[in-house]
Amino acid sequence: MTEEVSAAHIALAEALADAAGAIIRPYFHQPIAVDEKSDLTPVTIADRAAEAAMRALIEQRFPEHGIIGEEHGSTRAEAEHVWVLDPIDGTKSFISGIPLFGTLIALTRRGRPVLGIIDQPILRERWLGAEGRATTLNGAPVRTRACTSLDRATLFSTAPELMFQGADAAGFARLRAAVKLVRAGGDCYAYAQLANGFIDLVVEAQLKPYDYCALAPVIAGAGGTITDWQGRALDLAADGRVIACGDPALAAPTRALLAAG
Repeated sequence: MTEEVSAAHIALAEALADAAGAIIRPYFHQPIAVDEKSDLTPVTIADRAAEAAMRALIEQRFPEHGIIGEEHGSTRAEAEHVWVLDPIDGTKSFISGIPLFGTLIALTRRGRPVLGIIDQPILRERWLGAEGRATTLNGAPVRTRACTSLDRATLFSTAPELMFQGADAAGFARLRAAVKLVRAGGDCYAYAQLANGFIDLVVEAQLKPYDYCALAPVIAGAGGTITDWQGRALDLAADGRVIACGDPALAAPTRALLAAG
């Protein structure tokens, strides 16, 4: 383990995923109420209860750590170590009965993600990435695939028609014209499949820290790169525009197309 990520940190991250999954699974494929948040995105009792359970565990084990969660806000966000939680990344898929969502758990140190989990509680798939170790899926190492040319690449983006506006939309149009295959949807599950070697690019915008922090260690530990659109490493202050590449050779031409024009 590195100085930034201890065995205790990893053990807690796994416990958080276990706790969230135990709450989420009974609600899946069940008729539950769906509320609308101020940003018009959906939220359910499963989102709120799963995050509450994770926050309680953090308070028990590391009461000095901060917490940033999608559903219950920020606590001690100025702390050196801050956990960043999205109990259900992909609530629209969850309420549609589609198991392409996930629980995202990140630990940041001084604003930088050093530990991340993508957990799919229905399929029981868990990706774990941490500084100083290879990314694993259910304990077995995973690796991104080689793809050095955009015209051979598979590109994912969860909701292009909503995420990209103005110059961003024009940049994404140039990129999608340059790649071999474009697919929409997936939320965090697309990044997990990039780590698995089935997807080459995920490009998105308007993400929040709880959407991207957990992804960074998972992608990096599998051999890929994940940055903002200018090529800068992601941290809590990033602008929410993300490029994830399975093969680092794709990063520069992707940035060039997004910025051209």
